[in-house]
Amino acid sequence: MGKELRGRPSRDSPDLLVVLRADTGQPLREQLRDAIKDAIRSGRLPAGGRLPSSRALAADLGVSRGVVVDAYAELAAEGFVTSQAGSGTHVTATFQLPRLEPVAHLTPAPAPAGVVDFDLRADRPDLSLFPRRKWVAATRDAMRDLADADLGYGDPLGSGQLRSQLGSYLSRVRGAVAAPESVLVVAGVTQGLELLARDLVAHGQETLAVEDPGSSRLQRVLARTGLRLVPVPVDRDGLDVAVLAATGARAVLCTPAHQFPTGAMLSALRRTALLRWAAERDGLVIENDHDAVLRWDRMPMGCLQGLDPHRVALLGSVSRSLAPGLRLGWIVPPAALLSSLVVAKRDGDGGSPVIEQHTLARLIEMGAFDRHLRRTRKIYRTRRDALLTALGQQFPGWVVIAATAGLHVWLQPGGEVDAAALVAAAAARGVAVEATAATSVHPPRLSGLVVGYATLDAEHIIEAVSRLADAVREVEVST
Repeated sequence: MGKELRGRPSRDSPDLLVVLRADTGQPLREQLRDAIKDAIRSGRLPAGGRLPSSRALAADLGVSRGVVVDAYAELAAEGFVTSQAGSGTHVTATFQLPRLEPVAHLTPAPAPAGVVDFDLRADRPDLSLFPRRKWVAATRDAMRDLADADLGYGDPLGSGQLRSQLGSYLSRVRGAVAAPESVLVVAGVTQGLELLARDLVAHGQETLAVEDPGSSRLQRVLARTGLRLVPVPVDRDGLDVAVLAATGARAVLCTPAHQFPTGAMLSALRRTALLRWAAERDGLVIENDHDAVLRWDRMPMGCLQGLDPHRVALLGSVSRSLAPGLRLGWIVPPAALLSSLVVAKRDGDGGSPVIEQHTLARLIEMGAFDRHLRRTRKIYRTRRDALLTALGQQFPGWVVIAATAGLHVWLQPGGEVDAAALVAAAAARGVAVEATAATSVHPPRLSGLVVGYATLDAEHIIEAVSRLADAVREVEVST
């Protein structure tokens, strides 16, 4: 092959990938001119973008400066670039890319949804409450103490500092058995659940029992793993363990602290029965610690994992307590599963973000995480109270369920209501809300709405509920 001249990074000007060939017979000036034209036409060099100086580009390419000066002059004459003393050479600001015809086989993007004035969808924390100043301070502390080696791939279990802090926190607040060496840091509950599900498949499991109703999003995650989902009904005492025992499944996903969307807390009798089932079946309980620290009118309940760490895998995250965009969560699995989960985590993504892990560890260590939770719990409780008052005034005859914890309520109608039509009518009024039916694994579908309240202050909650009531009246009239 002929010799190629490639641009190399320069400290004093922007980088530009250009490949010149010395064996083509075409002058280097023309090759450079044409290469820059192609970069401009393709959009790789945007309108107004700065080009390297002639001296820097010549040095990068190993050619004389005159080659670059002449190429730039021809580009300027043809209107591709402009040059001005003191400011360098730029792509012409008004340069227009040719209009491209759409590719026929591409699926068109869905039409944009209507304007959302009030978001009443469930499980959405108020991101404006994120403790930015404390997070920045914790990041600064973490960066000061971070060794160079810590910026590598590191331990696939996760940062030792974070695992230590999480272990202490989960033991103190959730009653978990969580030594640092038993905590696996993951990218939220979603990744943790998928790792556990794929581990079940790898060990020959074909079915997983799930709560019905339950999170439709997590059901979709599980379906991708190849497991067959077996629905188990939920009542006021939580998961029906007697029905679970009859399914033949050896693993179950449940939310003992605050079931979604019913809000049920697994009763003491059911907790005992579930752990007995796991022991008798040599089974696994995957405990999603959903909204466990967001409670208003109920006593705290320790996690199941603390009662039997050999049969229960504890899943949790900071998605609602801090922000879902952090993608930080944890698994505290039975010791027998830990090594295979760590290998799968390592091979899957190489580990979790280092700086965010160290920052969260510092936030917990300095007590800022606990203070943030106390502050947000007060705010969310005030909003919950405003929602209950507004619903009581605007929805006579409807029943409010699941209001004692979490960031949503289940609004159940007194009679038949077309929930899909109601969701559409609410959307037309700028209110985003979800039908409870979407959480059912199998028919019969639940009636009513899942109404979140975390993102709105009291004044906006009142207006949102008023619009939602208007939507109900419209649907009732049409039917």
